[in-house]
Amino acid sequence: MNDDAMGRFPVPDREEIPEDIRERIDEETEDAGFTPNVFPAFAYKPSHFRAFFAYHDALVDDSALAREEIEMLIVTVSGVNDCLYCVVAHGALLRIFADAPKLADQLATNHRSADLSDQHREMLEYAEKLTESPGKIGDSDLEVLREAGFSTEEIWDITSVVSVFNLSNRMATVADIRPNDEFYDLGR
Repeated sequence: MNDDAMGRFPVPDREEIPEDIRERIDEETEDAGFTPNVFPAFAYKPSHFRAFFAYHDALVDDSALAREEIEMLIVTVSGVNDCLYCVVAHGALLRIFADAPKLADQLATNHRSADLSDQHREMLEYAEKLTESPGKIGDSDLEVLREAGFSTEEIWDITSVVSVFNLSNRMATVADIRPNDEFYDLGR
């Protein structure tokens, strides 16, 4: 495990981590070829690790959205929140899932400059508004998404991804979770 995974909280020693969490970290390491720093960082608090990754897995595994749409939302929200870890890590995933090497950089800096469908443009406008002004979300915002072609389930999933990654961005920023060097080159 990387002691540099985060800067503001201690990264637990591997032998201090509960077995189920060590197994999950090992699986992720095997899949990625390296240990993404978010895993040892969140292992700092095992009960939170379990809850966070259970919700993350549900968002990815039980979604009406395509995986590239999920990553588009994450990168856009993370850009709005200035979350370096999530922009870099999920930017790599977006490049891979969308097979679009420039898209993540465009979404992280200004989603309006990206070459997007009208439907995805509306989705990302909603994501930005929910991130910056959640109290201003109303029925008309959901209607715009429906008119853009999103189903009720897809709107729920869009909202869930945006909400969870606002939490994730704040945790990553406060904990100073650092992007792995490997993420910078993936999908380029």
